[in-house]
Amino acid sequence: MTDAELRAAIKECSYLEGDFVLRSGRRSTHYFDKYRFETRPELLRALGERIAREVREHEPEAVRLAGPELGAVALAAAASLSSRLPFLIVRKAEKVYGTGNLLEGGFEAGDRVCLIEDVVTSGGAAAEAVQALRAAGLECRNGVCVVDREEGGVDALARLAVRMWPLFTASEVAGAAKGPQKAHG
Repeated sequence: MTDAELRAAIKECSYLEGDFVLRSGRRSTHYFDKYRFETRPELLRALGERIAREVREHEPEAVRLAGPELGAVALAAAASLSSRLPFLIVRKAEKVYGTGNLLEGGFEAGDRVCLIEDVVTSGGAAAEAVQALRAAGLECRNGVCVVDREEGGVDALARLAVRMWPLFTASEVAGAAKGPQKAHG
């Protein structure tokens, strides 16, 4: 699948127009429903391969990947399979049972990780994940996301000394060949 085909497929299956409230609390007339591209095996495979390629290029010293729950876990797993790097799951909150972990998966303090994200808008969820990784003694300087909505998230992460490398920008996806979907379940 070429980049143009992947971009068009993401638009066709996940770009919605309507009235949406984003995680940041902002309203938007368009939305990228990440689960619509993350749950399609052919797209998940292609995304995993591209994310792995970006990790090799921009964070070649990474010894593992990290994906915040829930949205980025499938992407981190797909990229892990392609890159052969193990991955961590960054929980939204510590477990209140069992191990009480905030990070799931094995790691050692000082490990360099590359953050994997789905759609970055304000960068809030990614910033929280970076802070959790760093609090555990891990080094995180780079990340890869599928779509940068171009609404300040990449800049917010830069202020945390994390460079986010998007596969696509929102304007690239919105301008892809296929038309938007109507919002529905």
